[in-house]
Amino acid sequence: MTPATTLLPALLGLGTGLALIIAIGAQNAYVLRLGIEGRNRLILAVVLVCAVSDAVLIAAGVLGIGAILQSVPAALVVIRVIGSGFLVVYGIFAAVRVVRPKVLEPADAPAQVLPKVAIGTMIALTWLNPHVYLDTVIFLGSVANQQGVNERWWWAGGAVAGSFLWFFGLGFGARLLRPFFANPRSWRILDAFIAVLMLFLGIRMAVGF
Repeated sequence: MTPATTLLPALLGLGTGLALIIAIGAQNAYVLRLGIEGRNRLILAVVLVCAVSDAVLIAAGVLGIGAILQSVPAALVVIRVIGSGFLVVYGIFAAVRVVRPKVLEPADAPAQVLPKVAIGTMIALTWLNPHVYLDTVIFLGSVANQQGVNERWWWAGGAVAGSFLWFFGLGFGARLLRPFFANPRSWRILDAFIAVLMLFLGIRMAVGF
């Protein structure tokens, strides 16, 4: 294989993956909030969950598992119901934080979010979202398999690289906003946005859109 037959599919996969991931969603909102708090170990664990999950889902799509999902629509219905409930509950928690805002604490202060809670929340936000199966497994898998037997894995590799670049950039780059979030009013604005986003996504998921 020539460099052109490997680099081009990889770049196309990178662009397509980023186009899907960058859109505002529950994952990105949660990573942003944790990133602003600036706790590196917690952020590392959370962004790894996001990126590795995407890698697994993309690989599943390339292997043709998307076709299996399409043949079992009841599975996506169950995921949709559970996922919508989770998003609505998280949105309510964010709304409560609007009423009771916090200020940004020193980096050596005890973590407000326990690692197990943060990782569990991100796993739920990722794997209980039926759109991740439609977009990542079925859509990206279908596009990857249009690239050819060998080129499809280079394309998938580019999409996976896009996921790692985005989530690591968002998680560790969010600390640049720390001075702004030293004010409780800033947290109110962020949590109000997260509350509206989560409730909107949860309700939309519940009604099947």
